[in-house]
Amino acid sequence: MANHKATKKDVRQSEKRRDSNRYYGKTTRNAIRKLLAISDKTEATNELPKVISMIDKLSKRNIIHKNKASNLKSGIVVAINKMA
Repeated sequence: MANHKATKKDVRQSEKRRDSNRYYGKTTRNAIRKLLAISDKTEATNELPKVISMIDKLSKRNIIHKNKASNLKSGIVVAINKMA
């Protein structure tokens, strides 16, 4: 365990950031799962901007890499376009 005051503070801050990042990441993953589970194309198309926005925010906060964000968005759009 850290002995310096600043190091103890850094540990507290990193734990807080980790919890926040895990929350946003998990929430976004659940939103993606719900979007892909929708069978109606129009409904999925209406939900798409919200999910893409969530993915972009993860990328902006450096929770996920920008290329991963692009791949996720591309895969979601392809899946929605394949719907009947």
